[in-house]
Amino acid sequence: MAFKLDDIAAQLRQQIENFEVPVKETDVGTVLSVGDGIARISGLTNAMATELLEFPGGVFGIVLNLEIDQVGAVIMGDYEHIKEGDTVKSTGRIASVPVGNALIGRVVNAIGEPIDGKGPIQNDGYYPVEKIAPGVIDRANVNTPVQTGIKAIDAMIPIGRGQRELIIGDRQTGKTALAVDTIINQKGKDLICIYVAIGQRQGQVAQVVGILQEHGAMAHTIVVVAGASEPAPLQYIAPYAGCAIGEYFMDQGKDALVVYDDLSKHAWAYRQISLLLRRPPGREAYPGDLFYLHSRLLERAARMSPEKGNGSLTALPIIETLAGDVSAYVPTNVISITDGQIYLESDLFYAGQRPAVNVGLSVSRVGGDAQTKAMKQVAGQLRLELAQYRALAAFAQFGSDLDKTTREQLERGLRLTEVLKQPQYQPMNLADEIVSIYAMTHGYARTLSVDKIQAYVANLLQFMKSTHPEICQEISDQKILTDELNTSLKSAMLEYNQSQGIK
Repeated sequence: MAFKLDDIAAQLRQQIENFEVPVKETDVGTVLSVGDGIARISGLTNAMATELLEFPGGVFGIVLNLEIDQVGAVIMGDYEHIKEGDTVKSTGRIASVPVGNALIGRVVNAIGEPIDGKGPIQNDGYYPVEKIAPGVIDRANVNTPVQTGIKAIDAMIPIGRGQRELIIGDRQTGKTALAVDTIINQKGKDLICIYVAIGQRQGQVAQVVGILQEHGAMAHTIVVVAGASEPAPLQYIAPYAGCAIGEYFMDQGKDALVVYDDLSKHAWAYRQISLLLRRPPGREAYPGDLFYLHSRLLERAARMSPEKGNGSLTALPIIETLAGDVSAYVPTNVISITDGQIYLESDLFYAGQRPAVNVGLSVSRVGGDAQTKAMKQVAGQLRLELAQYRALAAFAQFGSDLDKTTREQLERGLRLTEVLKQPQYQPMNLADEIVSIYAMTHGYARTLSVDKIQAYVANLLQFMKSTHPEICQEISDQKILTDELNTSLKSAMLEYNQSQGIK
């Protein structure tokens, strides 16, 4: 027994003598140079790509360049107090943003900090800003519509949940208004919206937020802002932050919609960062990985399979063209990544056709599967008829003597074009869209002059709501025009025309 006690005592004595307090090493580096939001740092031998770095004063940066003897990092915020020789610490954490239900109704900056003066946000965790897109096996077919409330889009260029639909056009043609209308129309629906403003004036963003509040849309919306006065690194990271917030809801099995307004300015910010980091410039001084910049962002939009929660993330990127040039570098890149585009034309806009959707150049490569059957039934030939009308209208300019069939087709086209006009920030529900398009495609207003079409449709919708609310309710519930519903709709239309004295 004594022998055993002595042995134990010896072992304890040896362990005490050899005991060392573990020292946790923090990977530190030294600032070699700093300027224009870019820092070059020596040391940081274990730094990872997109890792968060802590600079003096509590400012964070993100590692973008990993070189042999130094790293290049972008500084997320004010960098004027950072100077050569300052110590930089690695955090071991990949760049991420706070996520959670508490963000809904709030305005945050590119790193998830509230900027609306409503106090701190209690987040549910963090999501990495850069993430690999879901694989093919994890995805499901896009089969549920995103009702934009805009007749021209829901009828001819439908958007499905999980789709990536590009909104493209010159400046001041209604691109942002189109996206804002879509967000407003989700009031009372199960779609959470994220609006990402990149490189825009603060006043313009405040105006958008004000419109969303006025229409009660902030109750389901998160606004992420990286304004024109913000450093380029914040403008670069903003769309990825918005995407990560949307992915949080998608992973919960919910449906989310994210608007990137706009990716042209995002490309400019990335070009600025890349040139400052001395990455080799390519076409128009853009870096060689410009396509990858947007593809890895937009590919994260998906409709997940039931095994993965059945959530979805829909992307509406916006691209600004110069003089309608869709063949420029950035527009062609984003067109090839997305599932279709809504092209807004300046000439149509100035001619009073608003929304100024060019039917010929706009396309949805998915939306037909996601379109409601009722809309397919009433708008199936609408796109073709409008395209024929445009061709005939261009031809008719050169000849005055037109046959009766051509004149009738032109008159019909004028009425179809007129019914697709819609005031800004006034999205329509599905039943109203179907009733108004049904009236035009079935010729119930063919005897009216074109300038009376808008009043005719407005009064017709009012008549349907007051006299035949059950028809509108049935369209909304069933989303298909059965034979019985079709008969009821026809008799209601005839009843309205008789009451108005329209033949």
